[in-house]
Amino acid sequence: MSSQPCRWGFLGAAAIARKNWKAIRLSGNGVITAVASRSVQRAADFIAQCEAEVPQSVTAEAVEGYDALLQRDDIDAVYVPLPTGIRKPWVLKAAAAGKHVLCEKPVAVHGDDVAEMIQACQDAGVQFMDGVMFDHSTRLAGIEDSLRPGGPVGNVRRIQTHFSFNGGDDFVGANIRADAELEPHGCLGDLGWYCIRFTLFVTGGRMPESVSARTLTPIGQGSAKVPGEFSAEMRFDDQTSAAFYCSFLTANQQTALVSGDRGYVAVDDFVLPFYDGSLHWTENRHDLQVDNCRWNFRRVSDGRRVDEFAGGEPDAQEVRMVRHLGDIALSGQLESHWPEISLKTQRVLDACRRSAAEQGAVVCIESS
Repeated sequence: MSSQPCRWGFLGAAAIARKNWKAIRLSGNGVITAVASRSVQRAADFIAQCEAEVPQSVTAEAVEGYDALLQRDDIDAVYVPLPTGIRKPWVLKAAAAGKHVLCEKPVAVHGDDVAEMIQACQDAGVQFMDGVMFDHSTRLAGIEDSLRPGGPVGNVRRIQTHFSFNGGDDFVGANIRADAELEPHGCLGDLGWYCIRFTLFVTGGRMPESVSARTLTPIGQGSAKVPGEFSAEMRFDDQTSAAFYCSFLTANQQTALVSGDRGYVAVDDFVLPFYDGSLHWTENRHDLQVDNCRWNFRRVSDGRRVDEFAGGEPDAQEVRMVRHLGDIALSGQLESHWPEISLKTQRVLDACRRSAAEQGAVVCIESS
């Protein structure tokens, strides 16, 4: 592997990019070379504000326009936090320019767009990866062990996830996530993407056979609406079922429950870990004891943990994510899992949108 760091370019100065700025600084194998925005001043302001808190070993250059950044020879990988509605052409251009791609989620407007983006990256010999940080956490391996055959959960029967936050009174009018043109999937794309992804993690990447979903509360700027509150039910070929709820209108919650015939695993912070030096989950095998007139429900819970900081440290999940893509970029050893799981996630999201448009009708998903 080359001793040269992975040289990153940012296509956009979105708020989430500030977190990944720090992640790249902590990665040990990356450096941000340039940040592009529609105006050079906005890019310069973003760099200055990030540098004030997290200075890099070299100063990133502010670039006016995304094309100008993609034409640079000193960029190996690009981070694309642009809105979903305008993201596809820039991923295609990045691939054509030979840049590895870390793409924010939801990846695209439709699964066919994702397939085209992935194919462009494959043809160019560059990696495609979406920005799901928890995919790179060491906690997933621990949870996987809790779910092993013959383990404390037994055979998995049910998966339930919930991801929500209350955006407040000004959210609909001021936030692009309520803009149907820029973010057409609303809370389903912004939050439900993680719920779908965690479900696919538990199933080992197996796709549901069918989904039934509803937009519970539409929100929007003007006449066009996006999901502001959404729920879905999924069925798998082995009788496993899954459900998720996501919302811009409900208080902070990021819970996941995986239930089997012997017990269940509970995670209280499956997307953004609680501020701590370790990440936690519990294995539960509660026991109902009945003796004539005496009925006692006994709590039986075992806390599990891994040593990993919640964020902003070299072992945090967002740092592991950018380090992983940096390693791929530097080695040239592409990994097929990341584009495949992105496309699967998008296909489930698409089915949810179709079902919701048909008032909860069951939509079958072709196996892939």
